[in-house]
Amino acid sequence: MLAIANLISTIIGLYMWAVIISVVLTWLVQFNVINTSNRMVYQIGDFLYRITEPAMRPIRQVIPSVGGLDLSPLIVILILGFLQQFIPDLLLR
Repeated sequence: MLAIANLISTIIGLYMWAVIISVVLTWLVQFNVINTSNRMVYQIGDFLYRITEPAMRPIRQVIPSVGGLDLSPLIVILILGFLQQFIPDLLLR
């Protein structure tokens, strides 16, 4: 059971990093630091969008952006952090 708890915790941690990298990449594209006409940048951005958007879309529908600032990644990271602490404790009982 410990191995499953560690696996779930690792997957949640990797997903948290994917959300963070997706946000940073979006900022870099918005501020014209990197350009999506580069095929590699586009593929990385598209991949991150496809894996993170299903988690952030429902939150965006409930909580609108505040002054142009999207709070959904922050909320997703908080939820994932809670799950990362809570789920392994449940499995190890």
